[in-house]
Amino acid sequence: MAGMTVTVLVPDDDGVTALTEVAGVHPVRYTAGEPLPAEAADAEVLIPGFPWSSQTPALLAELPRLKLIQLLSAGAEDWVGELPPGVLLATCRGAHGGSTAEWVMAVLLSMFRDLGAFAHAQNERDWTPRSTDTLQGKRVLIVGAGDLGRQLRRKLEPFDTWVTMVGLSARDGVHGVDELPGLLTDSEVVVLMVPLTSRTQGMVDAAFLAAMPDGALLVNASRGQVVDTEALLGALTSGRLRAALDVTDPEPLPPEHPLWKAPGLLLTPHVAGSVRGARRRSYVVAVAEIERYVQGELPQNLVHGEY
Repeated sequence: MAGMTVTVLVPDDDGVTALTEVAGVHPVRYTAGEPLPAEAADAEVLIPGFPWSSQTPALLAELPRLKLIQLLSAGAEDWVGELPPGVLLATCRGAHGGSTAEWVMAVLLSMFRDLGAFAHAQNERDWTPRSTDTLQGKRVLIVGAGDLGRQLRRKLEPFDTWVTMVGLSARDGVHGVDELPGLLTDSEVVVLMVPLTSRTQGMVDAAFLAAMPDGALLVNASRGQVVDTEALLGALTSGRLRAALDVTDPEPLPPEHPLWKAPGLLLTPHVAGSVRGARRRSYVVAVAEIERYVQGELPQNLVHGEY
């Protein structure tokens, strides 16, 4: 494709601005939910400004030259297996690892230092000093050794924690997923930072939770379907484990769902990566991937099933 101009469908003005200066790229603005512009017939690259839905296949059918879908998110589970033959799919892995790792740090510090209880005491004008737990010295198991896991490890280690990494297969500094049963028994904190795949769906089941020691904390910053909700509810209700969840199954969480009132749970509505500047960071990664495509290379973030 070197020397040719590639038409890229872009969902917002930020994307048009980011791609305007890229040699060999012609960004075309479109609006989700409205008819595509005439230039869409020439588009080889689509940056979706919408989640996958039952209407998406019809939209893709209007793009006869489509070769690459470049997501602005790290998650791609809704798109995998749904695309026409020959269409590549790339994620924005690397754009949101820092903010997601920051969310994990925030909930860990909040729960170990019991900031929720102190906030309640402030509202009650209750001045009762007491000691709390600490993140220092905790044994933290990070399940997922990709960008998110590496970002979290870098943030955890200055807090004097003992960090162990788990990936799909063992490598230098990373344990294999087959070692999980033995690693869980000694982990005071278990953080999930894996993509949703056939191998990770439901991986945190009753047996996984039972292997965690009493009083341990489970943190899910991946996808809700990685955790068996009923099994987790049982562990929380018994008081044996605590949890911090940014994602749930189902999601959005219905108002009547028992997770809302589960003891020992800190819950946020899928906002770990929702920070100021997130879209700009997404386009930094997306632009680099599209530049590789224009130069005849494969994007680095092509979707696959490993973590």
